[in-house]
Amino acid sequence: MAKPAGNRNMGLLKSVEGRALSKKMGDDQKKQPAGPAPYFHKDCMSNILLWLPLESLPSSRFVCKPWYNIINSRTFIESHFCRSESVLIFLKSISRGRSYPYSTPYPFPMTSIPEEGNTFSVEVALLQSNLKTVPIFGPHIAGSSSKFFIQFMEFKDRKIKVGKYNVSCLGNIRATCNGLILLDNHVKKGLIVMNPVTRKLIALPLGTLCDYLKESYGFALNHVTGDYKLVHLFRDEFEYVTCETLDLATRSWRAVNGPSFGLFNWFGHAPVSAIGALHWIPQLDNSDFIVSMEVENERFHRIPLPQSCTTHDRVMEMGGLLCFVTHEDLNIDIWNLKSVHEGIWTKQYSITKGSLIDMVPLFSLRISGDVIFRRKEDGSFHAYDFKSEVMREFEMDKDCNESLGSYLPHVNSLHSWTPSHYVSD
Repeated sequence: MAKPAGNRNMGLLKSVEGRALSKKMGDDQKKQPAGPAPYFHKDCMSNILLWLPLESLPSSRFVCKPWYNIINSRTFIESHFCRSESVLIFLKSISRGRSYPYSTPYPFPMTSIPEEGNTFSVEVALLQSNLKTVPIFGPHIAGSSSKFFIQFMEFKDRKIKVGKYNVSCLGNIRATCNGLILLDNHVKKGLIVMNPVTRKLIALPLGTLCDYLKESYGFALNHVTGDYKLVHLFRDEFEYVTCETLDLATRSWRAVNGPSFGLFNWFGHAPVSAIGALHWIPQLDNSDFIVSMEVENERFHRIPLPQSCTTHDRVMEMGGLLCFVTHEDLNIDIWNLKSVHEGIWTKQYSITKGSLIDMVPLFSLRISGDVIFRRKEDGSFHAYDFKSEVMREFEMDKDCNESLGSYLPHVNSLHSWTPSHYVSD
């Protein structure tokens, strides 16, 4: 029996509406941008990206525009920095020519490793940023007798692992700050500030030319202005310790009033940045004070120590404070200083188990809070866990079995020296 005309018309109408709805849904899907961003809230995507391995973050920026904006935002960079653990950064010789950095007195032989084809060269990148056509194997690059990989040591689960940036350079690492490093510039006499993770770099003029053993470079963030600052102490021809500073915002050196005469006998230890100042131990042994320079107003202070500083004692940043780690018989005492102006030290802790007289404190892990020591006798690394009150020795990775020379505390980050590198949140 034939269906009534009204039913046929109703079915036809539903069929047309169904096709129109399907077409609209298909058009809406085509209009949505590609990539995972439409399916996740921005904050959710940011939390997921924070879990990516360090080596994956720079390349992940180019997956899609939403990821690029997230990873380059100030909020993401600060969140990543807050959860990044401290490491030790160092140079490892590439097997070509001499095994010691330019004018740097390394006390131990450095091992050599072959250079890989995908290595990022600091000097080549610097030349490419200044010239349209770059002779990759020109005299500035091939003429140097020493070349190094920039690497870092991670301390985790009682093991030391060597991490690689696949970045090479010709110059020595002078200082570090918030993931940025200060390098010698061997392309043109000067300095380089670089982030080895993002591989962004900038060339800076050299401070007053001086013998390596008669100068010290400090690198710090001015928390008042948000600008990074270099501090250069050096002995002039009359043996006075003179000071000059450079703000990365202006890229020019200017002379400032230096410390009082006679405070410094040597520049053997790199300065420590803490509580808004840079701090030096000015004597090789038996120093009764430290010399501090406030980063914001560039004033120097002589701050007495709670007890005389010996060969194996150091100052370090720990939990936002300046700490003096000193040996007292077979114990290791830790004192902290909250303010440069007050100059009052408070005894925070005394390590009574597992400490040895030749343990040199290197730095404090910013997440776990453990203090890392290195023994002078055998070069072994140890960590003191304040929660369990136990000193533990680290098992060393095969890549760091031999002594590698000087180490500097560092934090792998995405930070830049200029706000223009950040994307607005």
